[in-house]
Amino acid sequence: MDYSVSADALKDKVILVTGAGDGIGKQAALSYAAHGATVILLGRTVKKLEQTYDEIEAAGYPQPAIIPLDMKGASKQNYLDMADTIEGQFSRLDGVLHNASLLGVLSPFDQIGEETFDEVMQVNVRAQFLMTQALLPLLHKSDDARLVFTSSTVGHVGRAYWGTYSISKFATEGMMQVLADELSDTRIRVNAINPGGTRTGMRAKAFPAEDANQLKTPLDIMPLYLYLMAPEGKAVHGECIDAQPKK
Repeated sequence: MDYSVSADALKDKVILVTGAGDGIGKQAALSYAAHGATVILLGRTVKKLEQTYDEIEAAGYPQPAIIPLDMKGASKQNYLDMADTIEGQFSRLDGVLHNASLLGVLSPFDQIGEETFDEVMQVNVRAQFLMTQALLPLLHKSDDARLVFTSSTVGHVGRAYWGTYSISKFATEGMMQVLADELSDTRIRVNAINPGGTRTGMRAKAFPAEDANQLKTPLDIMPLYLYLMAPEGKAVHGECIDAQPKK
């Protein structure tokens, strides 16, 4: 599949990226900005967000915005306030990349801790649900909006010892499908991406013995992230696409 987009495909678009401080989220923010978007950087670590901000500024891309938010502790009201802030500054939202996720602990199902389970569900499912609810009115104000979730290979097929994360990603895909069906007659396109094994901190935590140099970098998988946000990807709706399909 050819996921090429024009150099200014995202010109004048306002796109929110969660987990924009490092890994795939940081690269997506940089790539969106490089294609003309004004990116809203959301994450819990201000210092990391500022680094992403500085890189975007230094490259001469449109000036981004920062929203520090810890999705682990954020309430419905926090998301509503955030939506108000975005509306006040930009009047609309053209795209959301739900990228932030917690891995939790890899363990046998009968040893999953309740606290770990709740934390992962809070960030990977509940926070995305509340944030999407709060942001939908702003997405409806766009002429051509995108809502992109992040799934996983273990969100397609359950895998031993990946219980909590796997369950959260099944829920993510389900949420995407429900929204895609509900929004099929609107100007909002809803999809999900399974990045596959990528050179990130989360991957290193899950596979500590793996040679990271054998993995694709976040930059390598960006064509799909750009395509689903850009006009070129307008026909795609309700799909979860593997960024690294099995050959």
